[in-house]
Amino acid sequence: MFTSNAFAAVSASLPAGFMQWFVGLMVLAVILGTLLDIIHKGSAKYFFANMDRTKGQGAPVDAASIAVKTVVVDVLASGEFCNPRRRLAHLLTMYGFILYLVTTALMVYVYPTPATPTPALVAQAWWAGALMVLAGGYWFWFFIRVDVAAEGGTPLRLMRADLFILSLLASVTLAVIWAWLQASASAASGVFFGLYLFATAVLFGGVYWSKFAHMFFKPAAAFEKRMAKANGTNLNLPTQTRDDPAQRERHSMELLKDAPMDMGLGIKREAPRHY
Repeated sequence: MFTSNAFAAVSASLPAGFMQWFVGLMVLAVILGTLLDIIHKGSAKYFFANMDRTKGQGAPVDAASIAVKTVVVDVLASGEFCNPRRRLAHLLTMYGFILYLVTTALMVYVYPTPATPTPALVAQAWWAGALMVLAGGYWFWFFIRVDVAAEGGTPLRLMRADLFILSLLASVTLAVIWAWLQASASAASGVFFGLYLFATAVLFGGVYWSKFAHMFFKPAAAFEKRMAKANGTNLNLPTQTRDDPAQRERHSMELLKDAPMDMGLGIKREAPRHY
């Protein structure tokens, strides 16, 4: 089971090139959804306008080293997560998803039929990626969800922001069940294959309405944030204060001294352990 290509096995019962066309449509759906999301939210417009506004301001910085740090810390290591559990769950899901996507593309385009035997390593990597997604995704959904832990929300509460994680879990879960049934020559494999295609279409076709697109402009946002922090333009303060660490600290303390610990809610504020 762990060394077989379920896509090649099902190819005989599908029109020629069906899976190649399906994957290609999903890629186009992601591109179109991401572009629409960027246009709707004005993300690219904001970043370019902000970079142009702060050009020549602040202290000189090494943009190349900041770019490398952004890639290594923020992108590859998900350094924005302070909670180690959430960070690990995110890394499991992210790297599992990447491995799952790459091996799916290999099995669909390079080894599409039994006539082109799939290397066992590729099939095993597909299973490993899928199981990593399920481990990280279900761990997050049932144990780390921010709205449940921090806001006391019910686990049954669903929001539009949940579309990405739920459709991802549905797609990969159904893929694993279908591959297992396919390897077992079960008559139910066809039903689960159809469900898998539907869940996958929702995952990639729903980019505009989900958080899927953020993974593409997140690195740009992280880079812009690091640049603004390094040159001091994020403080939006006069030059003298911005360039003096002692004055920056005094300014920050003045802003915080009048903030009530209960944030005006009449309750004790929790320690920042959820995010």
